[in-house]
Amino acid sequence: MSGTAETALRIVCVCACLAVAQARIWAWMLAMPYSPPQDGSLKDPETLALSHRADAMACEHDRVCGKGFSCDRHFGRCVPQRQEGQYCRRDAQCVRGLHCMFGKCLRSIPRGQEGARCKVDRDCGPSMCCARHHGEQVCKKRLALGEGCFVPDGGLAFSINQICPCDEGLLCRGTGEQPWREREFVYSTEQTMWTCQASKP
Repeated sequence: MSGTAETALRIVCVCACLAVAQARIWAWMLAMPYSPPQDGSLKDPETLALSHRADAMACEHDRVCGKGFSCDRHFGRCVPQRQEGQYCRRDAQCVRGLHCMFGKCLRSIPRGQEGARCKVDRDCGPSMCCARHHGEQVCKKRLALGEGCFVPDGGLAFSINQICPCDEGLLCRGTGEQPWREREFVYSTEQTMWTCQASKP
């Protein structure tokens, strides 16, 4: 084989390897598992055949996919529902009893408890508020005396992760400030530490 032909063959092999690697990276990013199922899953030939038929079925809604499957609306095909700890994009992709939280199928937390889903503060228990954590709105505890309470004016970080206000009877104040009765409260980012402090009469 000539040197030119050998070089061309090597280039073709490298391109093929890169294409496979890129496909696997995209599959991982989109939570589309490409590895075979683990031992103990879909061992029955009839169930396995049914899985292949459903997996190849085109869909727009979950109801056309049948029990144990959901519709991947991005790719428009039926896929098996995911188990605890597996990646997901919405609740319907998880098996019964699990919710899609933070991009993974996790066990549901009872309503009103810390970490449970919420829409407004009244969905949460006492001394809690509804705030975002990694983009999900969940119940969080209000800040206690001495806890840091500084929040930015806005921006991406605030939109993804939020903290609750200070608990009842406490106010968020910067250290080293004069008593609030002596001057009006002025918000300043130059304060080095903002903490929940007891309100003064």
